[in-house]
Amino acid sequence: MRKTLTALLLAATLPTLAFAMPDGGPRHHDRDHGMFKELNLSKEQRQEFRKLMGEQMKTHRDITKRYLDKLPEAEKQAMKKELDQARADQHKALRDLLNPEQQKAFDEHQKKMEARRAEMAEFKAWKAEKDKKTN
Repeated sequence: MRKTLTALLLAATLPTLAFAMPDGGPRHHDRDHGMFKELNLSKEQRQEFRKLMGEQMKTHRDITKRYLDKLPEAEKQAMKKELDQARADQHKALRDLLNPEQQKAFDEHQKKMEARRAEMAEFKAWKAEKDKKTN
């Protein structure tokens, strides 16, 4: 049950993590898990694999941003609203699968993620303001 809960929490947070991740891609420690374990990769292969995956994620973000920047503001807002609703629906469906104790842990995790998103938004606003003043 613990593995299921972990998988559900990970699935719920992946989209958020993908957009909130700093440039350079994911940072994993030397843990053997998932595909790395199945492929029996060497340490060097894992490092190169992670590097390539990080580059792929950055390229994906850059391409997505380039096209999103071309959208009219109304369409950007509509897209954001639809994505937010899809995330809320997914969280509700995931939460409904859990028992009360698991729901409590899930809710705590969601609160932490919201706090991180708010902190990141605040930082980005501060950085944009700082950059505006220096230019």
